[in-house]
Amino acid sequence: MSWKEDFLSALDAAKLFEDSGHRTRFKELMDCYAGYPFFTKGLCKCIYLSAWDEEHFMIMLETLTDMTLGRERDTDEMLIKGDALAEEQVNEEMYVYQLSIAFLEEKPFHLDEHVKLSEPYRYIIDQAQKAAIVIDSVNFNESSRRR
Repeated sequence: MSWKEDFLSALDAAKLFEDSGHRTRFKELMDCYAGYPFFTKGLCKCIYLSAWDEEHFMIMLETLTDMTLGRERDTDEMLIKGDALAEEQVNEEMYVYQLSIAFLEEKPFHLDEHVKLSEPYRYIIDQAQKAAIVIDSVNFNESSRRR
C-alpha cells in the first residue's frame, strides 16, 4: 500500500468521510497532487477539508493546478490566497479558512469561547480537527512523494 493510500485508509477506518462524494473528491486531489514538492501533511488536512463539498473542492483544485503550473515548491502562495479568502468572508466560513491556514502553518487551531457557530460549521470544523489527528498519525516520508 502506498502512503497516499495510507492516508485514505486511515481516514476510512476512522469513518471521517461524510459520504462517497467527500471520499472521492479527497482521493482525486490526493492522486493528482500528493507527489508534488509542496505536499505536506498540512496540505493533506486542507484537502480533506476542501473535499467536503463541490464548491470548496473546485477552489482547491484551481489553487493546486495554479501551484503546479507555477512550479511551486511550498504553500506560501496558498497561505496568501487563504488569508485573502478568509478576510473576504462575512460569515462562519471565515473560521473554515482560518482552520485551513492553521493546517498549512502547522499551528493549533482553537475557536474563542465567544464564537457562536451554527451546527453545520461546528461539525465540519470538529471533523476536520479529528481528521488532522488521523493524518498526523500516518507515517509519511517526504522523499517518498517526489515525482
